[in-house]
Amino acid sequence: MSSQENKSSGLAGARPTAAAIVDFHDRLAAAYGPQHWWPIQDPANPRFEILIGAVLTQHTAWTNVEIAIAALREAGSLTPEAMLAHDDLPALIRRAGPHRIKAERLRSLCRWFVERGGFAAIETLDTVTLCRELRSLHGIGPETADVIALYAFDRPRFVADAYAFRILERYGWWQGARRYERLRETIEAALGDDASAGFYDELHALIVAHAKQRCHKRAPDCGRCALAATCEYARAAGPA
Repeated sequence: MSSQENKSSGLAGARPTAAAIVDFHDRLAAAYGPQHWWPIQDPANPRFEILIGAVLTQHTAWTNVEIAIAALREAGSLTPEAMLAHDDLPALIRRAGPHRIKAERLRSLCRWFVERGGFAAIETLDTVTLCRELRSLHGIGPETADVIALYAFDRPRFVADAYAFRILERYGWWQGARRYERLRETIEAALGDDASAGFYDELHALIVAHAKQRCHKRAPDCGRCALAATCEYARAAGPA
């Protein structure tokens, strides 16, 4: 691929290789340690909680999601059937942002889940079909669908969220338009079929940790960055 083709596709310079991505992951892992995602409150029903949390966390802080999930659990509504039957679902999730909008999204997800036959039946879907069906639901876009596929169904998917774009742009692996599917496909193609869901799970969690703790949207802390030695932005910025 030519440099002009790379630029038009969003790639900056050469494509990231599997070895480079593993090194990127390992540097972050050494800095932040195991992330233990997905954070779960109810170990008796973790996978359904992941489904719900993936919707509730849209455009809101995780602390608010935890409050909403706790309210659902206390009301006995942390099952798809209970959520569909609850008359005042928006009130239970009020702390998680636009509660009426998210209540409709949760109901859409719960209806699909029940009609599809629950986890046992949904697990038989191939990953492309699973993500396509999730994206057909009200309020579920590519990022939320991939989060659900990765964390609730152990499917190897790279979550190309805003944090990933920010870090990979600075790192030198991306430039130009932020096209979700293009970045996801680029990372997955580089890693190949051998990369496990567990690797993607930890990679996404580490990217989030790094974006919050070092690679801030404004004034990134390059002086204490675990990626500084190989990051184009940090090298250009020079010593702190």
